[in-house]
Amino acid sequence: MTATNFELPEAAPPPWWMMALESRAIVEYSAMWAALPWLLRAPYGDGHTVIVFPGLVAGDLSTLPLRMFLESRGYRAHAWEQGINLGPGRGVLGNLKRKVRELQGKRNRRVSLIGWSLGGIYARELAKMMPDMVRQVITLGTPFAGDPKATNAWRLFELVSKRRAQNKRVIEALKETPPVPTTSIMSYTDGVVAWPLSVEKQSDRSETISVHASHMGMGFNPLVLYAIAERLGQPESTWKPFQADGMKAFAYGKP
Repeated sequence: MTATNFELPEAAPPPWWMMALESRAIVEYSAMWAALPWLLRAPYGDGHTVIVFPGLVAGDLSTLPLRMFLESRGYRAHAWEQGINLGPGRGVLGNLKRKVRELQGKRNRRVSLIGWSLGGIYARELAKMMPDMVRQVITLGTPFAGDPKATNAWRLFELVSKRRAQNKRVIEALKETPPVPTTSIMSYTDGVVAWPLSVEKQSDRSETISVHASHMGMGFNPLVLYAIAERLGQPESTWKPFQADGMKAFAYGKP
């Protein structure tokens, strides 16, 4: 796998005014319903299983709109079923590994993993542990590429998880790209996670897609949903990086 070398700027937490703009999530939720006629023209899938992981201090209710959309596109969408995401507590990762193994074995087909924010960390790490069972990984605003303290959520993470956010060994391990097709969807105006933390190396099996979105609204932003459907809709053996050409160039920026 060949990757493009790049240098990211030194990341700092998004400024207060960008955090205040996270209220856009309400607009994005309304836009999802307004855009339904367009979204229902998104690529239809092949029926494989997709597991969706929520962000920090969120649960399966937060991913319900995304899972409903995936079902409308023909996928078998599953919640993570681990309650509120309070970080990698005792037993959580083991439970998720069993879930991936069970769902993959039920139909003898590899499953795709989608993770929103912290949920994307689970998706990426599970793919590294079980590459023979994972088809592809898609993350939404996930901070895997740098110092977690370049987010506006690290104090909350330490509070609820009882773990240190800044562990150099863990930070370096998280940067490693999963050995399966991997897409990171990020926003330059993310008010929670500094955008450089969500930039994946560009290669023939990994990519970054830039969208106009808030962090809190990524899971139901129409542009994000369409990009997810387009990524999942590719034949398993012929995955190719996203092409923001034609009309897509106006909706999706270059990372």
